[in-house]
Amino acid sequence: MSAWMPPADAGLTEAAGAALARVLDGRPLVSAERFCSSMRTLYAGPRPISWTRPALAIGCYPAWEQAAPIAVVAAEDRSGRRGPAERHAWMRDVDTQVAGLLAGLPKPPVIAAWYVTGRLRRWAGPGGTLAAIDGRLRAVIEDKAAFDALLKAANVPASMRIPCVRVEGRLPALAELQRQVGARRLVVQAGADSGGRGTVFVDGDADLQRAATMPGPYKVAAFIAGWSSNTTVVSVPDAAGNIAVYVDRPSHKAIGIAEAGIGPGKSAGNDWSRPWPEAAVAELVDAAVRIGRHLWAEHHLAGLFGLDALLTADGRVLFNEINCRNQGTTEVSAVNQQLRGLPPFLAAHLTVLLGGRPDWLPDADGFNQATIRAATRGGPGPYYLKLRHRGTGPVRLAGLRGPGVYRPDNGRLVWVRAGAHPACANADLGEVLLANLPAEHVVCLPGAELGTAEALTTGPNTPFTAAHRLSVFGSTVLDALAAHLIPAPTHSEVTPA
Repeated sequence: MSAWMPPADAGLTEAAGAALARVLDGRPLVSAERFCSSMRTLYAGPRPISWTRPALAIGCYPAWEQAAPIAVVAAEDRSGRRGPAERHAWMRDVDTQVAGLLAGLPKPPVIAAWYVTGRLRRWAGPGGTLAAIDGRLRAVIEDKAAFDALLKAANVPASMRIPCVRVEGRLPALAELQRQVGARRLVVQAGADSGGRGTVFVDGDADLQRAATMPGPYKVAAFIAGWSSNTTVVSVPDAAGNIAVYVDRPSHKAIGIAEAGIGPGKSAGNDWSRPWPEAAVAELVDAAVRIGRHLWAEHHLAGLFGLDALLTADGRVLFNEINCRNQGTTEVSAVNQQLRGLPPFLAAHLTVLLGGRPDWLPDADGFNQATIRAATRGGPGPYYLKLRHRGTGPVRLAGLRGPGVYRPDNGRLVWVRAGAHPACANADLGEVLLANLPAEHVVCLPGAELGTAEALTTGPNTPFTAAHRLSVFGSTVLDALAAHLIPAPTHSEVTPA
């Protein structure tokens, strides 16, 4: 592990493990996420919490030895294929097998997932428990068209809200929307989807027609230039019915990098090593606390949620989205808490959802003040870069040793060591952890997720040099990975997502 990680605090780890053991009460913990290695930051990193290693992981992509749960059911192990269609259909593909396995467990399971669905209820069965945000509540809170109203209700200052209008029926003409919002370029959002879906950037009538194919109501907002950002927050109720809101260090998120195979409005990854202006991060933390308190008072929502915001060149912060669940950032952002000597927020999230109390957490006000100081200083911090198959034909990944720490050298990737945690790789030395890579026999179709490149850095060799641009090192990693892709014949026709 990195020298930047503080010495292990056995007391905090034991307290977090004991609290989880109490709420699990001997029931098997099952994870149901796209990556079967989810939660590895908790159980495969520094100060591992053994109770968070799933008895069974259900997902699309299998884990690897250093990140392995006790047992795995991965759709990819059955199909031998990786692509956009497979990543959307994996739950259906393993449904029958999983239902049988879970029904045969000696005790009803606790299934950890992003949010509750009908399939997950069926998998849990009689007596089973879902450690996930209620799906109907999630749809209400994440409704993009209602987000500005949520900010107003939480008393977030108007200066942190993007100029926008809510449209209930058909979208008006482009010129009328531009007049109402006061901007030439617009962003139209609808629904409660994730991963950049439900968002259309509008520069002309063709874009507006595409946005109109989404079911309303719509939020039509001014386009704001700047760095996108994600902040992880966890809300923890106490015995008196009050809520403590803990705010993590905000990231710099790169968006829409075609060179990396990432479309407009979609994230290419996040970097927590870059410093934030002190006034901006202080305003962000204060607003996040307001939102957490409002969600508790209005919806009784506790546990993890994430806030997306924009950081402008002149240091303003404007919020644009909320996700009340685990996110794609949850795994790597957990390293921020570990750098401060604490168990990851995810341990508190699971404990809260299962009715326990994460009594290892420090005072929330003190924690949040320390967040402001850490974000202002910048690195060391973690990052991840999404890896995609950018070509137009099916390929296989050859000449590597599976997930682990590598170093790009002469246009190829050189194995350094085994690993499963971002702190295993020091980006300042040119290292990256390549997580969730496909096995050599797996056929990867255009647009397939090939995994993530993760590391810790104090600043050098971050993957992004600007809000929509890869760094030289980021490009080097992607090109070196692409050099290990070889054509794989297939008879299937696939349209990338």
